[in-house]
Amino acid sequence: MALKDYFQLLEIPPTATADEVKKAFRLQIARYHPDKVQHLGKEFQDMAADRAAALTEAYRVLSDEGRRAEYDRARRSEAGAPPQAAAAPPEPGAPRPSAPSAAVPPPPPEPAQPQGSQFTQERATRDEFVRKATMSRFNQALEAVGGDFTSAPLRGFDIALVPKSKMFSKSKHPRLLGRFVSIVDAEAVADAWKGAGQWGAPANEAICVFLMGTKLASAGELAKAIAEQRRKQRNLKLTLIPIDARVWDAHMPIDAPAFAKILIARLKSGS
Repeated sequence: MALKDYFQLLEIPPTATADEVKKAFRLQIARYHPDKVQHLGKEFQDMAADRAAALTEAYRVLSDEGRRAEYDRARRSEAGAPPQAAAAPPEPGAPRPSAPSAAVPPPPPEPAQPQGSQFTQERATRDEFVRKATMSRFNQALEAVGGDFTSAPLRGFDIALVPKSKMFSKSKHPRLLGRFVSIVDAEAVADAWKGAGQWGAPANEAICVFLMGTKLASAGELAKAIAEQRRKQRNLKLTLIPIDARVWDAHMPIDAPAFAKILIARLKSGS
């Protein structure tokens, strides 16, 4: 059975200090606290419990000096590092080997190789859990605030909704698009903007994109990226709202639709 990579699980390097291990554990475990997932379905609650248990196990091992030393030895052994053999004594009368020249430094140690497939699978599982939990919370808030929409799936987006037209009037709500990404940065903004532009919405119909993630670039970078996309596609009536899905803080544009502001307030309150 492959050895679990506790460093990758906590997202820290193998050289992390005890304090860095503790900080990483607290940051990670907070995401899966029962209070954070109690509003989700049992499937997500079970996934969160499993993840919390794995994080706790990693912290228990890496925070204890003896257990960590034993774990490090096991990692080196699994990586196939050859054991260091004792040097054979020289033959009687044989010349002693000369000391290595100071001008030629010894080669640097090989960097520890991460357990790729295992870490990739664990990371994908965690990201998928967070994505599903985020979109579940978003859908619950959307249902709570109302609004009559019909689904119109768009490739690359987790949510794509078009407001239903009234009998004698046009709906006041914009089209809604929702996408979860690992990091909300300038690249994610540009990609979401491009995807929304391919939806084929009428020129006078507003589109509101909710770009959600657990890591956000700086407010300055996001504002610059949004302004750049607006300049490039002036014919697109689009509002993009970056959202920190951990606490539901949003970089709300001044001209954001009223419906979007109500929805974000609902998400943030959690009620």
